[in-house]
This record gives sequence, structure tokens and C-alpha cells, in this order.
Amino acid sequence: MVARLKRAGEERLIKKYPNRRLYDTQTSVYVTLADIKELVMANEAFKVVDAKTDDDLTRNILMQIILEEEALGEPVFSSQMLSQIIRFYGHSMQGLMGSYLEKTLESFMDIHNKLNDQSKVVPGVGSEAWAQMMNLQNPLMQGLMGNYLDQSKELFINMQEQMKGSQNLFGGFPFAPSPKPADKE
Repeated sequence: MVARLKRAGEERLIKKYPNRRLYDTQTSVYVTLADIKELVMANEAFKVVDAKTDDDLTRNILMQIILEEEALGEPVFSSQMLSQIIRFYGHSMQGLMGSYLEKTLESFMDIHNKLNDQSKVVPGVGSEAWAQMMNLQNPLMQGLMGNYLDQSKELFINMQEQMKGSQNLFGGFPFAPSPKPADKE
């Protein structure tokens, strides 16, 4: 991408035109999804808007990038996982699911960043050796994440059971009973 002229804290604006082309208003050049992926990888703040309506299209563009990445190599999302996510749409737990996934990814990224920081301070271990060691640790990390998710599931189920038992939580309060609708004869 072209050199950046961005001020601190300013969000980069990308406009999407009807011809499906994306225009970076900061650098005054057309960009591709690959260029936008580079912005994501560089943690640069940006927003994609429809050039005519100013509708925010950022999520749509990010979803397109995910679709392309999923089609390339080894996918992150299995069919079973995608099916389970789809089942949450329109469900009362939809908001909780989104929040849970976001927090889980944040935790995963924190762990990833800490491991990367540790790799920089291990004396005598080059980045290639560290990468090989991390590849060997993948099954261990998967096991740790699996245990974490199992514990989260168990906590959620316990919370759900406790909530079932507390249906009469407000039964002792002196609320006036709701008037029952009169039967029509």
C-alpha cells in the first residue's frame, strides 16, 4: 500500500463504489481485499462505507476476507461450528454468544501475545527454533483450550441450574398480585 499520511487516532476511511471497487481516501488509491487484510494485520483502524449511502460496510468486507481465507488453506471454522453459530441467530442467547466468542478470542490473543513476548526473551533461541517448538506445542495448547472451554461449559450449566432453582427468588417480596383478566361470557 501507499505511504500513510494518517494523524494519530484517526480512522482510515475506505469507500466502496457501485462497481465494487474500494477506494482509500487517505492514500487516494483503489485497494483490494488483500490491502484491507494488511490493515487488519497491522492493527490499523479503518472503516468501509458505501460511497452513495454512507452505510457502514466494514463487517461485510471483513466477512469477505474471512470467506477468502477459509477457502484457501486449512479453515478455522469447521462445518459443525458454523452450523452451531447459525443456530444462535434469532435465539435469545444470540447476544451472549457474540460476547462469549469475542471474550474467548481476546483471551486467546492475550495468551498468544504473551507467548510471543516470551519468545523474544529466551536466550539463544532463534525465531525459527521457537516456531518449531510452538508447532510441537499445538496439541498441548489445544488441550488447554479444550479444558478451558469444558470448564466454561460446566460453569454455565451450573449457573443455569442455580437460576432454575431461584425462580421463586422474588416470592417473599410484598408485591401486589397482578389482576387476572376477567373471563368474557
